[in-house]
Amino acid sequence: MNTYEEKVLQEAEHWKFSMLKRPSKFQRTAKSLQLKINEKIPAKVHRIMTESIKKMVETTLVGSDFTTKKRDVSGLSFEEKEKRILELIPKYKKTAAVEGAGTGAGGILLGAADFPLLLSIKMKCLFDIAATYGFDVKEKEERIYMLYIFHLAFCSDDHRTKLLEVVENWEEKKEELLELDWKAFQQEYRDYIDVVKMFQLMPGIGAVIGAYANYQLLDHLTKVAMNVYRFRILSSSPK
Repeated sequence: MNTYEEKVLQEAEHWKFSMLKRPSKFQRTAKSLQLKINEKIPAKVHRIMTESIKKMVETTLVGSDFTTKKRDVSGLSFEEKEKRILELIPKYKKTAAVEGAGTGAGGILLGAADFPLLLSIKMKCLFDIAATYGFDVKEKEERIYMLYIFHLAFCSDDHRTKLLEVVENWEEKKEELLELDWKAFQQEYRDYIDVVKMFQLMPGIGAVIGAYANYQLLDHLTKVAMNVYRFRILSSSPK
C-alpha cells in the first residue's frame, strides 16, 4: 500500500469514527422538531415521496436508467481513480443545486417534484463513482451494494452501526443481504431530509434553501460513498 492509499484509509477511519459518535443534543432536538414538521407536510407530498423512493429502488435493481458503461480502469492506480471521481463530483453537485433552486422557487407542488429528480441525480452519481472505482454496475449485487451505501448516508442514528457492518462485511455476508427492506429504506431517507425539504417548500426562501440543501446532500452522499469504497478496496489490499 502506497503513501496515498495509507493517507486516505486513515481519513476513512476518522470518517467512520465520526459516523459512530453519539448524536449531539442539537441533533436530538432537531429529530424531535423533525417529527413535528413531518406531520405538517401535505399528504400528497408524502405520497410523492413514498412512490418516488419505491420507483428509485426498483429502477436501481433493474439498472435501466442509471447503468454506466463498464470502464477499463485496470491500468489506473487507486489515486488516479480517485482523482477522476473528485473531478466528476462537482458536476453532480452543481446539477443538484440548480435543480433545487428551480423547484424550490415554485411552491409546494413544484418543490415536491424536486424529490424524484434529486433521487435520480444521487443514484447516477453513485453509479459513476462505483464504475470509476472499477466495479461492474451491471451486476445486481453491486447495485444492491450502492443502495446500502445510499441507506447508510441517509439513515437514522439507530441504524448506522448496523449498516456500517453491512458495507464493511459485504463479501462475507452479501448472499444473505441481497434482499433490501425498501420500506425501512424509504422511511429513513424521508425522515433524514424532511426538515430540509419542508423549508424548501416555503415561498420566498425555497429557492435558496433548495440549492444549498441539494448541494449539501450530494456532498454528504459522495463522502460516504468514497469512504465506504476506500474500506472495501484498501482493507483487502496487501500492506
